[in-house]
Amino acid sequence: MNARPASLLAALAFVCTVVQTPQAQKAPSAQPKKNPLLKLAEPWPEAEVLKARRAEAEARPLFQSAAPIEFTLTARFNDINKDHNPESTKRYPGVLTVAGSDGLPKSIAVQLSARGHFRRMARNCSMVPLRVEFPKTGEMAGTPFDGQTTLKLGRGCESSKEFEQYTLREYLAYSLYNMVTPLSFRARLARATYAEEKSAKKTNARYAIFIEHENDMARRNEGRTVELSRVVFNDLEPETLTRTMLYEYMIGNTDVSIWALHNVRIVQNPARTLFLVPYDFDLSGLVHAPYAIPDRRLGLRSVLDRMYRGPCRGIEELDAAAAPFRARKTDMLALVESMRDLESRGRIEVKDYLESFFRTIERPASIKKQFVDGCKATPTV
Repeated sequence: MNARPASLLAALAFVCTVVQTPQAQKAPSAQPKKNPLLKLAEPWPEAEVLKARRAEAEARPLFQSAAPIEFTLTARFNDINKDHNPESTKRYPGVLTVAGSDGLPKSIAVQLSARGHFRRMARNCSMVPLRVEFPKTGEMAGTPFDGQTTLKLGRGCESSKEFEQYTLREYLAYSLYNMVTPLSFRARLARATYAEEKSAKKTNARYAIFIEHENDMARRNEGRTVELSRVVFNDLEPETLTRTMLYEYMIGNTDVSIWALHNVRIVQNPARTLFLVPYDFDLSGLVHAPYAIPDRRLGLRSVLDRMYRGPCRGIEELDAAAAPFRARKTDMLALVESMRDLESRGRIEVKDYLESFFRTIERPASIKKQFVDGCKATPTV
């Protein structure tokens, strides 16, 4: 186990001892916010239980097909899309209607809430990203959502065909990383119709994506997610960290912070090793949304400009991290070409963008030039 998490657990053990003293028991009964470090020290179930959880997560119906799911979501979207406060946790009732295994429509009572920060701002988007909370009853049985609890729903920033293209590109970003490692979030493409509850007015069907729940992602890897902020590079499993940051470079994504747990999740395994898993790629160069601009502190002119923000490594380590990307190059380009609803110009742009990455990792000399020479040693991003 890395030294830093070990020291944190030692401090946690001391705190746990103190709070059990009689004096501490006389403290006010107000419930403090749960310390995220407690999860690091929780006992692990037996290996058989972890394997059973893995099999259950892998078998979720939602991710057993790549065909887009057709569904209708009815709610008070005029109210939801005005929920621009990133601190708001307000939930709105809705009804999700989808075909069941018998082909008949089935209605599921859901709770919706706005999520995100950048896209939630009124000046950036008129349609906020959503979180869909499913009931705890058996209403989802026989539907693609069987076994789900809460899912993120990514949808266009605006209700237009143009913004559908960016949704398709972000779906590609998830699918490309799935080709490289199971330590990645799965995504399922969908065709969504949104119905305003008050007026019954419906939108045209638009592309959207459901993002795998973080617990299922972790269980597929026989681990669990931990909310451990202020993480530095040395706290994380090195091979996975390098691969993740190389992937972020591939898609031109600099909208990430390990220190602040921004657009990343951390998975812990029974050996107490910490793994980095990225998500949310709409501000990347591969998606190239019109509202996407890089942080001015990075000195980049455009999100199309790549920057490697990972740890400094030797040529051998970086070449090993690049190997799974090179091995799946043909498959990745074929996946892009197979996205026929992605406009021809968009497919060409995405393939050209990926080709430029593959040229960078093609040989040790190019790897040295791009990732080794001039790498600035930083403890984290």
